[in-house]
Amino acid sequence: MAWKKWIVGAAVGAAAICAVRAAAKPTLLAPEQALAMAKRALGGPLPIRGSWIQVAPEQYEKNGLTYTVYRGGVCRDDGDAEFFVNAYTGAVIEAKPL
Repeated sequence: MAWKKWIVGAAVGAAAICAVRAAAKPTLLAPEQALAMAKRALGGPLPIRGSWIQVAPEQYEKNGLTYTVYRGGVCRDDGDAEFFVNAYTGAVIEAKPL
């Protein structure tokens, strides 16, 4: 009978470990959500006429750090810009004119 309690306890412990690991793992933002956050950050005085974002995240290195990013762009009357937005937080890592 003791071995049955041990097996039940081990199964409950394993399930708890799996649940904690799944909850602690960060999730990617949806590309549309990341685009909306980038457009708010890059808005500026002129309105944005158009925008795009790649739906597949990619690795991007800046200042010796590697980020998982979405690449996108915005079109304004003063020129177009390409941006890299963090796929987990939505923070704009870099924006540069095209």
